[in-house]
Amino acid sequence: MKDDGPKGFDLAQLLAERGAERYELHTRYLNHQLPRMLRTIGFDKVYERAEGAHFWDADGNDYLDMLAGFGVMGLGRHHPVVRKALHDVLDASLADLTRFDCQPLPGLLAERLLAHSPHLDRVFFGNSGTEAVETALKFARYATGRPRILYCTHAFHGLTTGSLSVNGEDGFRDGFAPLLPDTAVPLGDLDALRRELKRGDVAALVVEPIQGKGVHAAPPGFLRAAQELLHKHKALLIADEVQTGLGRTGDFYAYQHEEGVQPDLVCVAKALSGGYVPVGATLGKDWIFRRVYSSMDRVLVHSASFGSNAQAMAAGLAVLAVMEDEETVAHARRIGDLLRDRLTALVDSYELLHEVRGRGLMIGIEFGRPSSLKLRSRWTMLQAARKGLFAQMVVVPLLQKHRILTQVSGDQLEVIKLIPPLVIDEADVDRFVTAFTAVMDDAHSGGGLMWDFGRTLVKQAVANR
Repeated sequence: MKDDGPKGFDLAQLLAERGAERYELHTRYLNHQLPRMLRTIGFDKVYERAEGAHFWDADGNDYLDMLAGFGVMGLGRHHPVVRKALHDVLDASLADLTRFDCQPLPGLLAERLLAHSPHLDRVFFGNSGTEAVETALKFARYATGRPRILYCTHAFHGLTTGSLSVNGEDGFRDGFAPLLPDTAVPLGDLDALRRELKRGDVAALVVEPIQGKGVHAAPPGFLRAAQELLHKHKALLIADEVQTGLGRTGDFYAYQHEEGVQPDLVCVAKALSGGYVPVGATLGKDWIFRRVYSSMDRVLVHSASFGSNAQAMAAGLAVLAVMEDEETVAHARRIGDLLRDRLTALVDSYELLHEVRGRGLMIGIEFGRPSSLKLRSRWTMLQAARKGLFAQMVVVPLLQKHRILTQVSGDQLEVIKLIPPLVIDEADVDRFVTAFTAVMDDAHSGGGLMWDFGRTLVKQAVANR
């Protein structure tokens, strides 16, 4: 029998042999619309490596990441402390996920997380942000004995069925009915909240302290007043900190910007992973957990097959250690204030630039209808085809001409959201502001490649109707 040499799996060889097929493989086997979309807007890049807040392509060109994998890469890519923690936990060959023992890492990570929310007592570990929200919804319903969850218009809490039921965007919900019988109230509308609570069937309000879609913060005083109303009616406050938590807004949690707010349940994920291992966590009060896990018969009434796995727990512990050692939260506040202030200073210079808002390193840049006739006619053309096209026109040259990755903040929104790794520095701020200024200059010049691309987007939008 012929000996073909040693057998096994060689990742480096596989990538060397077939890495160039990446877009073809996605088209054939995965979501075929993703490569189509990337090619349409010129985002079909091939990134070879990454570190911190930067990518590099095969030619050695560096790209500034102002997206952080939708917030996952809070510490940037491949932080050496997190990498070492994962190597260490793999080398330890732990008896992980036996299901019938109590490993130390989950308890240690829970202890470290709860230290940042001393009014909370216990943690459930899952595998994602949407799973953290699902846990909070289930716990709130069971603990209160009530069926209905309130959520805010334009909220995003995930895409599994329970969290989709509290998703305030119809574009995600369409075609997936029937969903759970939950009810939307406008962010900041205490009268609407009061009306719904009077019906007596509300288990909780779930709210993002700063909404990812559009980067809208809860109005000052709303969270505290909502908490008081909810507790008066024996309902709970759930803070969805999946994107805003772990330093993103310049405090460890975004709800901590408002004095006296102490949610009954808090959902975190994304940055807790260190960018490596999916993880989600739901923090809550002791009485809620005791009611859900009320007897030994109910010990597994809510669980997750990969929840509390050693790799995720090690990554989370390493992330929290780095954040403390490197003072990441204070850094995010300082650099975020610098970036926001410099962008705000541009508003009076560009009629297409409407507002800059946000906290820490979660910033929204909103564009609006210009005053001059020539620009207004082009703006109207874009709006007639599809809202959000101008913001896309800004995102594309930021990548293609300036090698900066950003995102439009939601479907049919003229808002760019900046959620970079929390490790960006002043040089990165300079690079972004310089590039953004150049793009704004081009947009206001009345001609050029930017508006040519706009016409391409209009044709694409009309063709997709």
